[in-house]
Amino acid sequence: MTSAESARLAYQGRMAALKAAFADRAESGVALIRDRAFAADELVRNLWHQHAKELDTGIAALAVGGYGRQELFPASDLDLLFVVADADKEKSAKPIIRQINQALWDSGIRVSATTRVLVECDKYDPENAEFTLSLLDARPITGDTSLTAKLLDDCIPRLLERERRNLSQRLLELTQERHARYGNTLFHLEPNIKECPGGLRDANVCGWLAKLTKTSPTSSVEFREAFAFLTSIRCFLHIRSNRDSNALDWKTQDAAAAEGIGVPNGPPRNAAHWMQLYFRHARVIARQLEQQADTMPRARSILKQTRDFLTRRPVTDNLGMRVERGRIVLDAATSDYDPAADSDVMMRAFQSVAETGTRLSSTAEQRLEEALPLLSAQLDEGAALWHKLRLIFLGEHAGLALRSMHALGILELLIPEFHGIDALVIRDAYHRYTVDEHTFVLIDTLHGLPTPDQSPLAEWKKRFAIILRDLQHPDLLYLAALLHDTGKGRSTGEHATESMRLAQSVVTRLEMDEFESGLVLGLIQNHLDMSSALRRDIFDAETIRTFAEKVQTPEELRMITLFTYADIHAVHPDALTPWKAENLWRLYIATSNFLDRNIDDERFDSRVSSELVRRITQLLPGESREVLQFVEGFPQRYLRMRSPEQIRTHYTMSKHLADDAVQLDFHWTPTHSDVTLVTPDRQLLFARIAGVLAAWGMNIITADAFSNAHGIVVDSFRFTDSFRTLEMNPGERDHLIRDLHDAIADPAVAAKMIAHRKRSRRRMPLVEVKTSVEFDTESSTHSTILQVVAQDLAGLLYAISTTLGEARCSIEVAVIDTEGDTAIDVFYLTQDDAPLESDELPALKQKLLDAIEANAAG
Repeated sequence: MTSAESARLAYQGRMAALKAAFADRAESGVALIRDRAFAADELVRNLWHQHAKELDTGIAALAVGGYGRQELFPASDLDLLFVVADADKEKSAKPIIRQINQALWDSGIRVSATTRVLVECDKYDPENAEFTLSLLDARPITGDTSLTAKLLDDCIPRLLERERRNLSQRLLELTQERHARYGNTLFHLEPNIKECPGGLRDANVCGWLAKLTKTSPTSSVEFREAFAFLTSIRCFLHIRSNRDSNALDWKTQDAAAAEGIGVPNGPPRNAAHWMQLYFRHARVIARQLEQQADTMPRARSILKQTRDFLTRRPVTDNLGMRVERGRIVLDAATSDYDPAADSDVMMRAFQSVAETGTRLSSTAEQRLEEALPLLSAQLDEGAALWHKLRLIFLGEHAGLALRSMHALGILELLIPEFHGIDALVIRDAYHRYTVDEHTFVLIDTLHGLPTPDQSPLAEWKKRFAIILRDLQHPDLLYLAALLHDTGKGRSTGEHATESMRLAQSVVTRLEMDEFESGLVLGLIQNHLDMSSALRRDIFDAETIRTFAEKVQTPEELRMITLFTYADIHAVHPDALTPWKAENLWRLYIATSNFLDRNIDDERFDSRVSSELVRRITQLLPGESREVLQFVEGFPQRYLRMRSPEQIRTHYTMSKHLADDAVQLDFHWTPTHSDVTLVTPDRQLLFARIAGVLAAWGMNIITADAFSNAHGIVVDSFRFTDSFRTLEMNPGERDHLIRDLHDAIADPAVAAKMIAHRKRSRRRMPLVEVKTSVEFDTESSTHSTILQVVAQDLAGLLYAISTTLGEARCSIEVAVIDTEGDTAIDVFYLTQDDAPLESDELPALKQKLLDAIEANAAG
């Protein structure tokens, strides 16, 4: 056996032992990455001795990057730097370097090797700042010691002294760009343990900034614990997948929690609790980086320098603090007074953050954190505390202030009930953020309503901003928003009821009067009601009446409408779509009208429909009688949901039924598509369309079905294209329309297409959803309401609607919604123009359950 083979086997044996020790919890993640670096050092030296012994001078091997820091994770690349004295030495060394690299690869090590002439290491390239940053962690392994000394003791220090400022600025720019790729938040459902904000890369940046600023590296206990926790996770990821994998996906979270990875006391831990620990540790690293970045000098224009000079004064003329270089700083402590230990100064500081968006300096944060024991003894109580809190809530940047208070432990000091949702994870594949961050995003969303932007929701923001402007008690809305999910920190009961109970103690301590506390507690108790109403036919008088009975007053309606808008938006960036905002607005207007007048629905509906028909006939002069005949028998909700132009289109389509009994109208946009069918009524129409769209991989968002007195059906579907098939291949749009046409004409086409779709590979759901099928026979006088909650799978809507069609049920309205992996579909059903017979419902429920189960089984 050659010495190279012996070295390779020794390294592989050492790695197997290290992995086994880690699996048995005899070796920590920090110890593992350090010991792997030692093992790699020994292997590189052995290979060097065998292949490069004749190269006694002029070349050296150094560890850089993570290897240089002795943070070599199980599947990470070996970052090697070969430094040569000159170009001639580089040329002669190439074959030997190639042999060493090949031997490392043969040992199962991924190598990332770089060769540089010494003088090249003295040059800084802003486009390749990563190379210079890797030199910050350079560590000698073997080779020419005098050459190594020149690099480490002369070349690198000279480079850093010359480029320290530029490199610091570039490092901050690269960090900001990386954070932007992850939405500038560490609260990700499936975080990248290395690259996400608060991840291991941020911990590295903290070390680099310390070296660039010649300050002591971070050594707090919390930071070391956070680094150790994340290090153990990354080791677990690498060993589990046997590759450089850094994505902490759902399945891996389950496995890591079950094994107690990073937790000193070990398993058992449920995944939600384990992820709560992850977010708390990531927050420590993110905050440390923010504090270090805050101390870095920034390149400032003359205009900015002048503005900073002019603002170097007390904030809002308050004693104890001022703004310097764009940060709020606290005055220095004297022998008899420390502003950091003054609760009035503290509350005014956070009020200033909320009002101006100016952050506290890292020094101010540290002083406040250290003064917490003193601050807790002198905090205001009752109405005085509420007055100061409401000023923070009303600030445009309240979310920023509350996050800062939360990070420092001050928010929990004032409102202990909030602690239960600190970094709390809801594992439903729908929520993007932890519960506390969701709360802050909700408050950000409310304050952001008056700010114009170019988002798809821009027009709706303007409308809801008007409601916010008219709100008489916005401070109460923000308090309710802060407390609405605190009940999720308790394991018992409905979270809305539990949150209301916790809020009761808060409003009592704040000495709020009965009216104010009633608004806050009522909104928290009922904060899900408007979202639930959106899953019903919002054009049904019973839906409006039932919802209006819960809100009772215009002020309560305004509060719950704004809250619902922001609550949906804060689940994740794409949760609030323009059509959801539109339906929310319609529900608000309909309920507002109901509360504002005492007039029976029939009279109101007749007036609305008459005006609408008049507007339609104006678009079709000379065809008034035919138009009236077409709309005859359509429910009022059809007329109110459609614009005159849309109804004119449907009428025009109906005129061509003699030529083709299947008339289709299709509109595509990059965000969603709409297809409308006009045809004589026939069995399973709704199911056939749903089947074709499912077979094409489309995600149906909303759907409805109406028929007039003459048996003409108008079915409409709105859907999104998850795979961008119709965007990338415009010709496929015509193909889709042909498939829809053929399926409507022949029911066997849809069945064949959906069967083919089921044979394709399905994405594994992130969470398992329990199927629920429930009938409501009381909320509507004209229909039986069916609500189905099930796993969102291809063909689900087709399976449901086919079963309903075979039971001779007519779908009057369908409200289709998806939350993560959960499908929530609501149908208004009739049979012979009347609600379903109650004694038939149990059998229909079983058929639906069987159909859903069969679809899931594929």
